[in-house]
Amino acid sequence: MQANRIHTTTMNSPLPLQHHSVDSLPFSTAFTALPPPFFMRLQPTALPQPYLVCASASAAALIDLDPAQFSTDEFIETFTGNRIPDHAQPLAAVYSGHQFGVWAGQLGDGRAILLGDVPAAGQPAPARMELQLKGAGPTPYSRMGDGRAVLRSSIREFLCSEAMAGLGIPTTRALCVTGSDQLVMRETPESTAVATRMAPSFIRFGSFEHWFYNKKPEQLRILGDYVIDQLYPDLRDAANPYAALLAEVTRRTAHMVAHWQAVGFMHGVMNTDNMSILGLTLDYGPFGFMEAFDAGHICNHTDQQGRYAYSMQPQIAHWNCFALGQAMLPLIGTVEDTEAALAGFKPEYDAKMAALLHAKLGLTTQQADDSLLIDSLFAILQASHVDFTLFFRRLGELQMNNPATDAPLRDLFIDRTAFDAWALQYRTRLQTEDRTDADRRLAMHAVNPKYVLRNYLAQVAIEKAEAKDFSEIAKLLAILEKPFDDQPEHEAYAALPPDWASQLEVSCSS
Repeated sequence: MQANRIHTTTMNSPLPLQHHSVDSLPFSTAFTALPPPFFMRLQPTALPQPYLVCASASAAALIDLDPAQFSTDEFIETFTGNRIPDHAQPLAAVYSGHQFGVWAGQLGDGRAILLGDVPAAGQPAPARMELQLKGAGPTPYSRMGDGRAVLRSSIREFLCSEAMAGLGIPTTRALCVTGSDQLVMRETPESTAVATRMAPSFIRFGSFEHWFYNKKPEQLRILGDYVIDQLYPDLRDAANPYAALLAEVTRRTAHMVAHWQAVGFMHGVMNTDNMSILGLTLDYGPFGFMEAFDAGHICNHTDQQGRYAYSMQPQIAHWNCFALGQAMLPLIGTVEDTEAALAGFKPEYDAKMAALLHAKLGLTTQQADDSLLIDSLFAILQASHVDFTLFFRRLGELQMNNPATDAPLRDLFIDRTAFDAWALQYRTRLQTEDRTDADRRLAMHAVNPKYVLRNYLAQVAIEKAEAKDFSEIAKLLAILEKPFDDQPEHEAYAALPPDWASQLEVSCSS
């Protein structure tokens, strides 16, 4: 099976594009095929006088929604939850999960309401995309919360969802954010917003855990069959479809986290209820992109123990897969088959990470001593706390036979002697490759982004948006949709962060 692609049918011809308006989107809700205990039907809670904050034309293209619709009242009212489209059946799903390694019991869509699903553009039936409103009011699973999202966190989720898509990392998508002047209390009063998220499915590891820990084997089997039939139909003919499902989810999760590590992305809250059954990056809360490299960096101020630090993410992803395997054990049948399905995580992660790092270093072959080259690189990055994104981007400019041109790269290091020693080792390795500097530069710039969503860039956009100036969000979106392009007119967005950026903190509060 090809990585990170949902197989839905063997038909080869794509559907013709229809260029939908909001009102012509053909909503249905496949999730309602599940029995009533899986969800609660409900209506979103209206927000007064909503307005458009931002929208993504590339996300809209996934359902062939005409971007001209963004400015219409129908679009704004629909994706705020004030207006329900024909045939949409809003609902909130139940799930449970482990939070910071501790069983938390029932959670569920506390502030997310699934509007329904629509056909995925350009893909043969029955490929669908679910549209979910985050922040559209309380649900039966709100756990004493108000069911609302605030503007700052909604903007961060919107920008990062689309930035990750631009980086080629498996992710849920963000169609838009709408705002309102209605206030909710967090640490201080904040304005409310609704983010519309998109994915083929929002089912999580915690969806399986819910039925396992509640000792509901029939519901567990119903969920397993639904996921296979709707999302992984190629697995139905496997000798043990449930074991095959666990193996495929494990593989996708390993690849997803390898992609995170390779660009320095930190999720911040890798709870099992935030892990997608499709191996998509899900639930953008206190995320961050690595700046001054520190393998132990914790991007989530709430994570006092460092469970979700950068260096821990592969281990935690593996742990989460085991939690899913525990929940699926009654379906799979034996501990041995379950462990065999999970055994792929480490080799899949290691192979994907090796491939990604070799590409980042401009190496077309893998050799026995490459691990020493890579380990020594991360050691000097750690020692000098070198900016992660800038280093790999500038490394593409290195000339194999001209160390005198190294200054822009070398100046990133406090210990420049250590860099010189590593650069000599690197050049020696490059001499074993049949590649010109120009070819290597082109290849490296295609995988090492120049632009990532640094926290301070998001903060600037948020502060302007709080004053009803949404232009910076639109500008950032346009830049982040093409993160590998040079974009010389936006050079400042690729620079080292300003000193004040080090004072920014992100937490689970949103």
